[in-house]
Amino acid sequence: MMTLTEKILAAHSGRDTVHPGEIVDVEIDVRAARDFGGANVVKNIRDKGLIVKDPARTIFTFDCNPTGSDQKYAVNQHICRLFARENSIRVYDIDSGIGTHLLIDRGYVFPGVTAVSTDSHANILGAVGAFGQGMGDLDIAASWHNGRIWFKVPPSVMIQLTGAVPADVTAKDIALNLLGIYGANSLLGYSVELYGDCVDHMSLDSRITISSMATEMGAITILFPPSGQVIDYCSSRAGRKITPLYADNNASYEKTREINVTGFKPMVSMPGAPHNTVAVSEVEGLKIDSAFIGSCTNGRMEDLQAAAGILKGRSVAPGVMLKIVPATDEIWKECLNNGFIDLFKKSGALVSNAGCAGCAAGQVGQNGPGEVTVSTGNRNFPGKQGKGSVYLASPAVAAASAVAGYLTTPGKIPEKPARFISPETKKPSTGRTGKESKNKPDFIEGRVWIIDKDNIDTDMIFHNRYLAITDAREMGQYAFDNLKGYEDFAKKVGQGDIVITGKNFGSGSSRQQAVDCFISLGLQGIIARSFGAIYERNAINAAFPVIVCKTPEKMDMIDGDIIRADLRKGTIINMRNNKETSAEPFSDIQFEIYQKGGLI
Repeated sequence: MMTLTEKILAAHSGRDTVHPGEIVDVEIDVRAARDFGGANVVKNIRDKGLIVKDPARTIFTFDCNPTGSDQKYAVNQHICRLFARENSIRVYDIDSGIGTHLLIDRGYVFPGVTAVSTDSHANILGAVGAFGQGMGDLDIAASWHNGRIWFKVPPSVMIQLTGAVPADVTAKDIALNLLGIYGANSLLGYSVELYGDCVDHMSLDSRITISSMATEMGAITILFPPSGQVIDYCSSRAGRKITPLYADNNASYEKTREINVTGFKPMVSMPGAPHNTVAVSEVEGLKIDSAFIGSCTNGRMEDLQAAAGILKGRSVAPGVMLKIVPATDEIWKECLNNGFIDLFKKSGALVSNAGCAGCAAGQVGQNGPGEVTVSTGNRNFPGKQGKGSVYLASPAVAAASAVAGYLTTPGKIPEKPARFISPETKKPSTGRTGKESKNKPDFIEGRVWIIDKDNIDTDMIFHNRYLAITDAREMGQYAFDNLKGYEDFAKKVGQGDIVITGKNFGSGSSRQQAVDCFISLGLQGIIARSFGAIYERNAINAAFPVIVCKTPEKMDMIDGDIIRADLRKGTIINMRNNKETSAEPFSDIQFEIYQKGGLI
């Protein structure tokens, strides 16, 4: 008996059943690339002389820089447009909105389908009971060419939400409460399925909000069993009757848990870590400089309605900048037709055209050094939304705080906004270079760099300000330059060195550059207690050794030690003291890709 994830993967791999840990060849119903990553997908396909299989199921979505304000993004967008014309591929250009939302709203994705994108939040599609995954440019290029891609069946977790959701708790608050419970890596590598009476009655917009934060929990996806409302919506958008898939009644889950939502509260994530959540009441009164409402997490109509209800008849506090960005152009037009655009403008807000906004360079939402922002985005990693401090919250809290001038909830908006005079200014805190080899050794040996940190995300590894770089030879110089204490890593590291680090290494974005920068530097590999799911795939596909080792402390290492890791046997030894520990050996597919020099 199978879970919902297993049902979908079995149906798309020609199997009657699949089990956690199995590697299956999955047919991909919809394959997308964004303006971020899209040019690299094109480069991979052209360099290898590949063709695109079934262009009708293949699309570009330009949502990272929909203003066209960045020259490098403009170049990449044009590369994709030209390729699309040559191959009869549909482009949802800079006037369309966020790609994952378009996949649902334009009828490409509906319950039971599979989809991949260069967007690390493609698992947002779990909101409609579909299996969506963010992947790096190698994966996407391979899926465009083959129509299929390998995938390791994830173990499943069932979470039952019981009790009644408090009136002041929104879908974003539910997501932040769950992040507070599970943190950034307790669900790492799991597929999560949500059940319960309150789940059954959630709107599509609410489901999208919660599913979009699966990546921040380390999960492969958060899947909702499709409700009648969701099925009707998807059927109307797809133009045909949809027959959804559901988990078997006696499906086997690796973990199950009941969580009573009655005690959930309006929450915020503290700057720097989405999982570091506290009740709004604990930080109430904190002065803010700006607020942002939008992103793939909270740019839907339901979110903007909540903001409009608070802003109606009110003005943004003096000295505060409120930025509002609808998720899609369709939502933007709906806001125009029902008067929300006028309402937002009269309140003093800036309204931009649809797109990703805050967490993507080149569009409104970025903040400056010392600036305090309350944002409805899904990430507040250092530098992700600018150089200032970012608190994650719901649209209701963001709008209320913008009016008050400080962090607060809708029920506590003052009659007159706070005025802060002379605020204290805070100090600002071409191809890959790897060589193909048919006879690579079964081991790596090199000098150790110990970086004893958990949750090192891709913005710390390779910051988003460098994402327009497509030549891997240029990437190495930027490795870790956004990781505190290791800004000069690229200048000190030597050819053949190995990094040993903590849990959830590579969490965050799907950017391939976070792997390629290490290849560019000549690193031999990375050993971590666990890896972000997309990062691990990207490294495997680039033939860059990533090794999971739960007990590196057994080797009693210090910086500069020489270690030897056997990729097939799963053993690691410190050559200085001969102390040894075990690691996960390479799977057959990982070793085959490694020997081949890459996925393509």
